Amino acid sequence: MGLLLSLIIGGIAGALAGRIMRGAGYGLAVNIILGLAGGLVGGWGFSLLGLATTSVIGQLICATAGAVLVIFLVRALRK
Repeated sequence: MGLLLSLIIGGIAGALAGRIMRGAGYGLAVNIILGLAGGLVGGWGFSLLGLATTSVIGQLICATAGAVLVIFLVRALRK
């Protein structure tokens, strides 16, 4: 059940990050991957700041913030 929830949150976070960052979309599969990577990056960043995400909404915010950062870095490296 945890894996399914992670995939759902990752997909939603990737889609939200794609809308926030605007530009060329990456598609559903890449959005899920970016959302999952964003969850890892966001979780690491939030833990450095001393913030904990205990609810699904908190995890979604954390993953979206991380996915925005990942998209920003991917776009910077592609240029």
